[in-house]
Amino acid sequence: MRLATSLNGHSYRFTGVTDVLAKASEPKSGDRLTGIAAETATERLAAKVVLSELTVGDLTENPTVPYEDDEVTRVNWEGLNQPGYQSMKTMPIGELREWVLDHKTTPDVLKRCGRNFVGEVASAVAKIMTSMDLVYGASKIRYVTHCNTEIGQAGTISYRAQTNSTTDDPETIVLGLAEAVSFGCGDACLGINPVGDDAANTKRIADAVWNFMARNEIPTQVVVLSHITTQMEAVRRGAPLSMIFQSIAGTQGANDDFGVSKELLEEAYELVKQHGQCQGANLLYFETGQGSEVSIGRDRGVDEQTLEARTYGFGRFFRPFMVNNVSGFIGPETIYDGKEMIRANLEDHFMGKFLGLPMGMAPCWTNHTSITMDDQQQATMLLALAGANYYMGIPLADDVMLAYQDTSFHDDATLRELLGRTAAPEFHRWMVSRGLCDESGVLTERAGDGSIFF
Repeated sequence: MRLATSLNGHSYRFTGVTDVLAKASEPKSGDRLTGIAAETATERLAAKVVLSELTVGDLTENPTVPYEDDEVTRVNWEGLNQPGYQSMKTMPIGELREWVLDHKTTPDVLKRCGRNFVGEVASAVAKIMTSMDLVYGASKIRYVTHCNTEIGQAGTISYRAQTNSTTDDPETIVLGLAEAVSFGCGDACLGINPVGDDAANTKRIADAVWNFMARNEIPTQVVVLSHITTQMEAVRRGAPLSMIFQSIAGTQGANDDFGVSKELLEEAYELVKQHGQCQGANLLYFETGQGSEVSIGRDRGVDEQTLEARTYGFGRFFRPFMVNNVSGFIGPETIYDGKEMIRANLEDHFMGKFLGLPMGMAPCWTNHTSITMDDQQQATMLLALAGANYYMGIPLADDVMLAYQDTSFHDDATLRELLGRTAAPEFHRWMVSRGLCDESGVLTERAGDGSIFF
């Protein structure tokens, strides 16, 4: 591998794949915090030049975390289609970028080739892309998944209705859901983050949400986002969950801290397949975001964008129904300001789709960052243009339990109207039948009145 170049009369030499990937990253506070970021813009550009000349094989066969001591690396490798990988392993990363953006590379070709690459390759090609490249490249790729209903079809944008309660009060949660679905949020799922992580509480919330959904014949999925083992125990006790949720990360050390492994995820899938309220083949829901490994000291000296891409290579092995990215959620130690948040979200959406995942996005922020609502809405519109499968639906954009800002019910309705999109087909037909929107998906005057469901 050639790991050196000269720019402006200066020579730049990098110590290996991990170093050149880190130095080629667009600025992120997490990389600065760990001391691996480029020191100057010229050094960053030099790293991009070197990276563009490395091949798919160079990055695949020199993983940032060794194969023998990291499960995420092994699952990335095990998820490869070997004939496909072999056919493209000599392609330089610069040519791979051109191939992705070429009109001759159709959406069907990109989908077929998703398993040709590991996370390091996805990260590398994203690092030498502009924002418009990332939007255009991602817009060419669309994945449809099926739990109880299907999301991700062309002409649609879906939303998760997230109406959390600071006291896990089922009545408060259901009142919020009534408002959410009246605005058209909830076709991706009705998903609640509980305060208390125990099986009885998880079942209590799931029962209330399921009863509300069944009583009103709402075609969607139910999930309660307690720990994976808590949800599994709740399912064993009869909780009506449609799928199992878990946060995942880009190193085995971080996953160990999260209490999750490949074996546990496979066990959860089999459990919910047999005993969950679900009909399709996609039964897991993952949440990710740049910087999670850095925030718990499990980054292994790898840049946060590459760790995020490795997370996607791990997650695709399990054919999830939903993958939700929340870069910006942790705080300024990982994503400092709006520019960093927007760039991270565009990178993550592209990398996830490039590797074969149905990406949902939650461009978000906490109040102790330098991110604003304008930044968040700009990211949301760019990601909608890029074809994100779904977003969150939060009352007034402010999650009072998790203490962060995200997309509101009103934002979600605006996105659909701006782009001429509808809800997922079954949910859209349900909305029309309830007089909540017209055939084109535009909301009626009845929308926003949750009292109609009681």
